[in-house]
Amino acid sequence: METTSIKYKVIKNADQYKEYCIQLENLLREQEIEQVQDEIDLLTLLIEKYDENGNTFHENDPISLLHSFLKDHNLKAQDLTTILGISKGYVSDILNYKKGLSKEVIRKLAIYFKVRQEAFNRPYKLL
Repeated sequence: METTSIKYKVIKNADQYKEYCIQLENLLREQEIEQVQDEIDLLTLLIEKYDENGNTFHENDPISLLHSFLKDHNLKAQDLTTILGISKGYVSDILNYKKGLSKEVIRKLAIYFKVRQEAFNRPYKLL
């Protein structure tokens, strides 16, 4: 009897979550994305399900989450000026809890980091 292994399983821990996120990012860079679309869809579904079940999005406020993404992607605050099309001052105010995230900024962050807008569209206290 031949044993077949399942390539992806339900995400059960943070290490598996990170691994799947990296795999998803790599797939999204493929030249022939149509050939891996089912794999992209499955990974996205597994990642979103893990997110919904109470991982980091619910533990961190949107700005803590943004700081975490910056660290994980080796980005600096200045990189956000290009990614978001906003000034250094506005980026600084956002990262220091002085200004809230606009709908446009939330949309661009969600697209760039490949997460749902809800991850950034949650209430948090400004200083």
